[in-house]
Amino acid sequence: MSITTEIDLGTDIKENLEMILTENQKLASQVDFSQIAEIIPYIQNADRIFVVGAGRTGLALKAAAMRLMHLGLTVFVIGETTTPAIRKGDLLIAASGSGTTSSIVKAAEKSVSAEAKVVSISTTKESPLAALSNHVAILPAAQKQDHGATISKQYAGSLFEQSVLLLTDAIIQTLWKLDGTPAEELWKRHANLE
Repeated sequence: MSITTEIDLGTDIKENLEMILTENQKLASQVDFSQIAEIIPYIQNADRIFVVGAGRTGLALKAAAMRLMHLGLTVFVIGETTTPAIRKGDLLIAASGSGTTSSIVKAAEKSVSAEAKVVSISTTKESPLAALSNHVAILPAAQKQDHGATISKQYAGSLFEQSVLLLTDAIIQTLWKLDGTPAEELWKRHANLE
């Protein structure tokens, strides 16, 4: 990759960050937060929580799993070797922009078969994942193959992936407020084998 003198790289990065933040602000202004709030009781009433997402969305849910663990909840990331079988009383939190990612749909199918609850985060209520879900939270972001830049100028599903991270952080902040555990207590659960 050659550096061109025609572009001020620092300015370009700044403009791109401002575009990303603006897109996330616009998305946040379009979210139905009463629909998002319905996720809270599912989390509070679950015996254990399992999360599943693919690619960068999966990474966002791994970050959410860490914070839920800091709150004292029992959380597993699907695909990890220490993840047990899901069962009745458990909750699967699945995120897929399209709601068609086969591995995520398969995890939801198995969860339903085990009588676990399924909450999904998606861009659509018209998908196989949505049909399997007890609750669907909609993020009005572009799907990864929406190349027209009508919703987002970012590549692929970047806006969805970012909004999953931000949304789950906001949910966790609310759960923390409801729980009231001091940060010093949460810190005791933070990884110390780093």
